[in-house]
Amino acid sequence: MISLRVRRRETAVAYTLLTPSLVGIGLFLVLPVFVVLWLSLRQWDLVSPSTFVGLRNYRDILSDPAVGNSFAVTALFTAMVIPVQTVLGLGVALLLNRRLPGSAFFRALYIVPWICAPLALGVVWKWMFDPTDGVLNAIIGHRITWLSSENLALPSVAAVSVWSQVGYVSLFFLAGLSAVPGHLYEAARIDGASAVRTFWHITLPLLRPTTFFILVTGIISSFQVFDTVYAMTSGGPAGHTDVIASHIYQEAFVDFRLGRAAALAVALLVVLVMVTVAQQLWFRRRITYELG
Repeated sequence: MISLRVRRRETAVAYTLLTPSLVGIGLFLVLPVFVVLWLSLRQWDLVSPSTFVGLRNYRDILSDPAVGNSFAVTALFTAMVIPVQTVLGLGVALLLNRRLPGSAFFRALYIVPWICAPLALGVVWKWMFDPTDGVLNAIIGHRITWLSSENLALPSVAAVSVWSQVGYVSLFFLAGLSAVPGHLYEAARIDGASAVRTFWHITLPLLRPTTFFILVTGIISSFQVFDTVYAMTSGGPAGHTDVIASHIYQEAFVDFRLGRAAALAVALLVVLVMVTVAQQLWFRRRITYELG
């Protein structure tokens, strides 16, 4: 009886301590999702009263070529960013894990771009890419229209995104490397395994949980990128950097079609859930927590 009473008291205390977090999650994460779902079924311009239109907003965005272009641009942007930032982040983590002199300084230096405001970074890089007064053209010695060229605009924005995220990726890979048991490397050295074989058969398999986390969060972040693109190109030229988040902003706060913007946000959510589930299914049988 006393044990049951103590257990109930501990449960009550636990729920009491969890209440502030649960309220915050409900108000700022769960409730907005239902508001967006409700808004996607209505037509509203922020001025006149909203009217119920059913699934018309979804039919409109599915038949709009500009929406298809935005999803294609976002997918291409993600394909440019994720492989490069993952490989570079792993390389940086491997170097930092060697604990060479100055590693602590460079560890802090690499994450500075990640903690800076993306909008501010976009403004700075827009100046650096400027065809007339930009630093890059001054170094190269040629006038290149980086952000107004249809072929160079998206790769330029993707390069800035990679630069800003490499520190974030390396930080998690470094944490994963520190969790690899040292006796495995010692056994590999005794068996005469080369550094390359040790990396492929010990380090990389044990980094799969970290890689899974980095890929999931990286793809979600790439699909939601907005600040950097808005600051550097505003979706131009001719829609070649019009990522889906930028298109949602255009629909909501330029064209004042809140219902269509909400429908696009729901579509983006569905795409991200599908991509995340696909990654989960692919990694399920490939994640290794220990070598047997």
